[in-house]
Amino acid sequence: MAGILAALVGYASTFTLVLSGLAHAGAAPTEAASGLFVVCLALGLLNTVIAWRRKLPLSFAWSTPGAAFLLTLQPVEGGFPAVTGAFIIVAVLVIASGLLRPLARAVAMIPQAVAAAMLAGVLLSLCLAPVKAVAEVPMLALPILAAWVLGLVFVRRYAVPLAVLVAAIEIGWSMSGSGTGLDVTLPTLAFVMPTFTLDALVKVALPLFVITMASQNLTGIAVMRANGYEVEARSPFVLTGAASAAIALFGGLTVNLAAITAALAAGPEAHPDPQKRWVAPVAAGFTYFALALLATLAAAFIAASPPILIQAVAGLALLPSLASALAAGLTAEETRLPAIVTFVTTASGITLLGIGGAFWGLLAGIGLMLVLRSRKPA
Repeated sequence: MAGILAALVGYASTFTLVLSGLAHAGAAPTEAASGLFVVCLALGLLNTVIAWRRKLPLSFAWSTPGAAFLLTLQPVEGGFPAVTGAFIIVAVLVIASGLLRPLARAVAMIPQAVAAAMLAGVLLSLCLAPVKAVAEVPMLALPILAAWVLGLVFVRRYAVPLAVLVAAIEIGWSMSGSGTGLDVTLPTLAFVMPTFTLDALVKVALPLFVITMASQNLTGIAVMRANGYEVEARSPFVLTGAASAAIALFGGLTVNLAAITAALAAGPEAHPDPQKRWVAPVAAGFTYFALALLATLAAAFIAASPPILIQAVAGLALLPSLASALAAGLTAEETRLPAIVTFVTTASGITLLGIGGAFWGLLAGIGLMLVLRSRKPA
């Protein structure tokens, strides 16, 4: 039950974000549906096979912060094929992190406060969407917010799925009045021929790699170790990188170790006996196989929705991530100023020399931290 719950909550909370992110990056509706379809298949395979073979509650998910990052992108030269090429570069870098320890150590050496602040800057604009939605479409946004608040009070884990449900009812009601319907056909694969450009490398691949490693992969390993499981990074990184490279050819977003839902599968909620918790990711995997069949319907749902409404639901789902990122970035006094510089630079959305704010935020924060440390008295 813990595994099924982890998959359902993870999917219902952020599938809108994945589809919106892919669409914003240039994917056509069929390509976005194909991307969600193959991501769910990959997660089904990774969760089921690895947990079954290794008898460990090792969980895998899509990169929610990565999807949020896609929504902040400025136009990329070469369109979605170039973004697909960037996904493949990210996958290769993740594989290299598993095979080459110096690369993994280099990523781990990025100051946690700066990485967290960069993530917070990426998430901020999306987390403002619920407030903007209330101003633009109050009759639609207020019921969604009310459902979310009631969920927080009575069934906290289901707060975002409840908000999604209310949004779906509102959209279904408006569509029934207009006589339009949703596409309920089975999803199909849409091949995307990748192209590799310097613009996509700098704008997409490098920031997405840092976000995936810092907020997902390294955090996922930390969650496992906190629950008493010693996990070496080599095989999970290589396997998720290989899976990400394969699904990128069909529009799929990068997959990685689960961070948030990992606690459900690896913690006492799954089973009192730590030796039996591996069943939870297996159950999650089979659930993802079933959810894969909903990809076309989900894409049609997004296409029929007012963009601000979908962004509002995604923003509600990302508020806990924003809070955690801000807390991690601003806790230590000695790194607080570099973290806030990283945060405001990233959140500004600036583009300099064709490079987006996430890269400059990371660079500014690390640079300021190095300068301040060099000025400390010996």
